[in-house]
Amino acid sequence: MWPAGPLAAALALWAYAVRATDVTTLDDFGLVTAVHPAYWAGLAVLAAGFWFTVRRPDRADGWSLAYVLGLLVVQRATQALVYPTPLYAWAWKHDAVVGHLLTDGGLRTGAELGDMAVYDQWPGFFAGQAAAVRLAGVENTLTLMSWWPLVSSVLVLAPLVLIYRTFTQDRRLIWTGVWIFCVGNWVGQDYFSPQSLALTLHLTVIALVLRRFPGARQHGPRQAVWTTVLITVMIPVVLSHQLTPVVLIVSLGVLALTRRHRDRLPFLAAVALFAAWNLTASLPFLSAALPEMLASVGDIGANVETGYGTTPTGTGAVTASWAARALSGTVLLLALLGALRRRELSRHARPLLLLAGVPPLLIAANGYGSEMIFRVLMFMLPGAAFFAAAALLPRTGVPGGTMPRPAPARFLWLPLPVVLATTLAFVPSYAGKDRLSYFPPAEAALVGDLVESAPDGSLVAAANRNYPRAYGDYWRLDHYWFLEEDRAKVERILARPARTLALDMKDVAEPGRAYLLLTQGQRADAEMNGRLTDAEWRRVEKSVATSPYFRRVAHNRAGAVYELDVRAVEEDAR
Repeated sequence: MWPAGPLAAALALWAYAVRATDVTTLDDFGLVTAVHPAYWAGLAVLAAGFWFTVRRPDRADGWSLAYVLGLLVVQRATQALVYPTPLYAWAWKHDAVVGHLLTDGGLRTGAELGDMAVYDQWPGFFAGQAAAVRLAGVENTLTLMSWWPLVSSVLVLAPLVLIYRTFTQDRRLIWTGVWIFCVGNWVGQDYFSPQSLALTLHLTVIALVLRRFPGARQHGPRQAVWTTVLITVMIPVVLSHQLTPVVLIVSLGVLALTRRHRDRLPFLAAVALFAAWNLTASLPFLSAALPEMLASVGDIGANVETGYGTTPTGTGAVTASWAARALSGTVLLLALLGALRRRELSRHARPLLLLAGVPPLLIAANGYGSEMIFRVLMFMLPGAAFFAAAALLPRTGVPGGTMPRPAPARFLWLPLPVVLATTLAFVPSYAGKDRLSYFPPAEAALVGDLVESAPDGSLVAAANRNYPRAYGDYWRLDHYWFLEEDRAKVERILARPARTLALDMKDVAEPGRAYLLLTQGQRADAEMNGRLTDAEWRRVEKSVATSPYFRRVAHNRAGAVYELDVRAVEEDAR
């Protein structure tokens, strides 16, 4: 029972840290400097306790699982507890999509919703969440949004463990791989989003294929049942996300080429479902996007380019970016070392090695809105974590065979610094930019009042989309984010902010009105991503506040709302 001691001590330190953490003011290092020092001590104790627990090959799986769940709680539940509102503007956007389905009760076309119609063409995740909201009798998904990173991270454990158990019976390798997956998954795609659930379903399909579809195609009632289960899991993947089905199809195609998994039924089923959906429900989006998608094929430089306005600026943002790169680089280097060092394991787990090599191919296909490199890392991580764990463990036992012998003493102490370093590096990588991800209650209230009171057809202008409810009631309100214009236009706005913005906003038909919203979330994004300096932001604020074109209609410590006087702009133009 000794593993209970470090685990209990780590969770006690974490609980104290959560109670003692104040996020009223966040600097450029986000949660890294805001969290109480007891948090770091608890995380270190947790990592050391896990390593001393998992090193025993005869230790029951329950203790390793308990440590992994403790890690996920420390990693993912902290933000849900210390922040009074959900993180990430994209999560708020997805809540708006669920709100649209609840309001309209159906899907709408691109002519009615514009760019937001893409979510109606892949509605699986949002329709499921809308049904959950109705069944729970609540108004929205805000509470679930805060806890979704923990929920989605726990859900992925089951298929991940099944995949690893396909290739080894070594409990140390399985759970060390799971641990590295959890600490290496800093990309942030576990938030309230279709891709978070699609990743779990993707790994579930892979686990089913690896374990239930070996060799040539098999027949019989039992195989028919597993085929039905497989297709049932594939359907929500195809209906919920654009990219994950592509990765799934390529992965299943690669598996079908191997001797061990020559059954092509999973691959053909995925292709059929993907084609059926994309040639019907999602065809309008694909028809419009296809020329741009084809133009990006093979343009690797452009596909990995982040573009203007997404360059980390400031010590905190740069440090977080380098910590994330170092963490991913360490995991990938360990994976390479593990594959080279454990040749017998590489041969036995060759399908997993091939699956880890599939995602980098996507870089040559598309930029995916400057996010493809992050998605590649996410899809590589399951396979990379397994072989990274192999680099930290001794070469004892037979892959897929009996339980290995106890490890030599040196394998207890040498990998421990690596486990500690990667576990601690997760925090700045994952939460180092919380200054631009967190929206205080005052900001959420300010934007909420604007969205609910604005007449139909109104325009809400803002610097960027980084604020809560940025897409609130998007089916009846229009939006304009002036920092997303090209650099030349932004320079013209900075030269004469109030007048230039007023001219851009004045063409709003009655009964709609034009509003300009400036909040601290937008400011954090503008400064930390290199869009505006602090001086430039203050210039915009001062110009608008003193302009005769704008009238302040609401404000609090998190920002202000200005209404445009269209008549004043038109008279001045004449």
